[in-house]
Amino acid sequence: MTSSSTNALHWIEPFQKILELEQANGFADQAVVGGLDRFVQHWAEAMAAFLEDVPDSPALPQQPYAQLLPTEREEWVNQWRVLLDGCPSSAPTRSPVTPPQIPLPSQVGQPSFSSLKKRPSTSSVNNINAPNYSSSERPDIDAPITRLKRVDAKLAARLSKLGIATIRDLLYHFPNRHLDYSQTVKVAALRPGQEQTVVGQLWEVREVRLGRQGRLKATEAVLGDDTGNVKVTWLGQAYLARTLKPNHRIAVSGKVDIFRGSLAFESPEYEIIEPGQTSIHTGRLAPVYPLTAGLTGRNLRNLTWQALSEWLVGVEEPLPAELRSRANLMPLRDAIRQAHYPDSPGQWERVRRRLAFDELLTLQLSVLARRQRENRLVEGISISADPTLLDQLIGSLPFTLTDAQRRCIEEILADLRRGTPPMSRLLQGEVGSGKTVVALVALLGAIAAGYQGAIMAPTETLAEQHFQTVSRLLGGLAHTTQANNLLTAYVEALSQPVSVGLLTGSTRTRLRRKLTGMADEGSLNLLIGTHALIQEGVELPRLALAVTDEQHRFGVTQRSALRQKSGANPHILVMSATPIPRTLSLTLYGDLDISTISELPPGRQEILTRWLDPERRGAAYGFIQRQVQDGRQAFIVCPLIEESEAIEAKAAMDERQRLSQEVFPELRLGLLHGQMSAREKERVMRQFRDGELDILVATAVVEVGIDVPNATVMLIEGADRFGLSQLHQFRGRVGRGEYKSYCILLSDNPSAVARERLSTLEKTHDGFQLAEVDLELRGPGDFFGTRQSGLPDLRMAQLSDRELLDLARQEAARIIERDPELALEEHAALASHIARFTARVSAEVS
Repeated sequence: MTSSSTNALHWIEPFQKILELEQANGFADQAVVGGLDRFVQHWAEAMAAFLEDVPDSPALPQQPYAQLLPTEREEWVNQWRVLLDGCPSSAPTRSPVTPPQIPLPSQVGQPSFSSLKKRPSTSSVNNINAPNYSSSERPDIDAPITRLKRVDAKLAARLSKLGIATIRDLLYHFPNRHLDYSQTVKVAALRPGQEQTVVGQLWEVREVRLGRQGRLKATEAVLGDDTGNVKVTWLGQAYLARTLKPNHRIAVSGKVDIFRGSLAFESPEYEIIEPGQTSIHTGRLAPVYPLTAGLTGRNLRNLTWQALSEWLVGVEEPLPAELRSRANLMPLRDAIRQAHYPDSPGQWERVRRRLAFDELLTLQLSVLARRQRENRLVEGISISADPTLLDQLIGSLPFTLTDAQRRCIEEILADLRRGTPPMSRLLQGEVGSGKTVVALVALLGAIAAGYQGAIMAPTETLAEQHFQTVSRLLGGLAHTTQANNLLTAYVEALSQPVSVGLLTGSTRTRLRRKLTGMADEGSLNLLIGTHALIQEGVELPRLALAVTDEQHRFGVTQRSALRQKSGANPHILVMSATPIPRTLSLTLYGDLDISTISELPPGRQEILTRWLDPERRGAAYGFIQRQVQDGRQAFIVCPLIEESEAIEAKAAMDERQRLSQEVFPELRLGLLHGQMSAREKERVMRQFRDGELDILVATAVVEVGIDVPNATVMLIEGADRFGLSQLHQFRGRVGRGEYKSYCILLSDNPSAVARERLSTLEKTHDGFQLAEVDLELRGPGDFFGTRQSGLPDLRMAQLSDRELLDLARQEAARIIERDPELALEEHAALASHIARFTARVSAEVS
């Protein structure tokens, strides 16, 4: 060994001590701060140089030490100890050492020391994404979850309730939070109320019965170390008395409380310490996952650890290295591993940033690629609407259009005149802003040019409202006749009458055949309906303009299905009464141009909104009673208890019964919830609309599709459980007639953020301003209230993170400009990633 390399051997002595300590600790990777991989990474160049002098140096595993199985760690440590035996760190020369050849699996995922010899200055033992492998070498992480050990059909069924069907699903089932069990202390140093870990010896373990009648079974144990003993109780886990034995060395993690003057753990996490075992429940940041009945956090941690240890190498890096470097993003495998089991709390933001960027980039690429493909390949229909006819329609209206409505009409008509590519436009405006009038002007323009139109709504009631609105608006322009879901308007300026049909799930068979027959032969000019419009047997061969209402209830696939009802490529206009912040709309609807009706018609009344303390609930009920006595009606909305329509429905039924018996025994109360059939919902909404009910008790399903001008009070229980945008939608259900209307917010124990939201709603009536505030306060995850088919499942992204959103949009545009079809080899993994995303979203939508 030359003198110049003598200093390069200073790593040997500390490394020998680390290996000795690692063996004493049972190969738990706790012998050095940051783990063995960090030490190896620091000395990688010196280690590589050292191995060059060793004849027949062993084939060390390529996977990082932290990812090795316990038996592999033991062999790794023994191999190095043999290699370094008798080798002083400062020796100027050394005799060649020929270590025993211990066969180890050469695993995929990490540069070996032989590669470090060639590129010592750039090696990184922690970079688990470094090599690229062919698909034949990489484990298939889309394999069913039953490929994991101890996952049988019963457990797989439980996992499926969490959306986990494959190993990929499990790897992407990220924890909600982590419990910090990384503070390992001696028994004498335990502090009450803190999350702590103690490692010690079990002195005694026994099953006990607790409670007055001894019905609660539990396990009690005494755990000790060289500083003292502590009592541990596992409530309801009597089986642990058979699993844990005296003299077992275990670790327990949890909060310590004072019980009868002494410190004690109650139902902590535990782990039996065995040689070669890595701690996954104790002594570290432990993940806390979303769960379902029959599945514990301990079960899920065991499964995710197994998936990370044996299958993570199958995760393919979708982002080119240049993009990762430019955007300062960590490798995907590192991010997934750290999302489940972070090395430190400080890692989380880097992890979230990488995984969130992937989601936003995938979303943007999907949207931009589809838009570019349509713009390049799809030829649309050029429609020049008759300006005289449209002026006659506008002039016949019983009100004056706002400037915002006129601007939106011009934007839509310009798209129709251009023809190619076909229009894809989002028309957004608050309830009552006049979106239907804008859509009707465009539809009449297409009909006058000899084409057909369609309006698709999410509920029968909303479809009926559109049919009635169109009938009323056309009635001012022409003589009309109406019978059985069919309206005929005789417009003077047109040579043929305009026929408008209504088709829903409850349309009788005979009438359905008549309407679909007319649509198929082209004699039905405008068809209004629900999802029934995109079912088999409905054809609109001359469809030129398709309108969908309540956009967030329909996904891209449903828009596409409606478009395919025509032999041509019709224009698409989607409407939303939920004001969508610009940030969110650019992300979700980047394939759509956006028109906004930003003002309400003159005379639209402002709804008086008040947030009341729970002790004033009685006063709120008294106010409703007086309103009903004056001939008005009221809504009472129950809070969302949790993401379970069955539980939510039960809460609504209980509340309706309580109100009927205890508060309003002399009034007529109806009930509306998500577990009711479509026919039941329609019946109740019609009863309320026709004045047969005084009060409608409802869950969040009342948000869309019911217009009752006589309703003047909206009382919202548990208002803190809803977002601002959803509360604003509820509020929009009243104030639709001539009477002064009110919105009353009740909340038993709102958080500071909820108080800010409710106070904002009292003062602000601008839906777009509220939407921006809502996005900032709550993020996008619950922006629309319950999860809707048009909103993708974003696990990590926060759309209020403007910087990351802009970065994803820029990178997506750069990729699409260079490689529109993602056909380059460097984008192959990214193309597969997007294909999986598109398939998942399409499946959710359909």
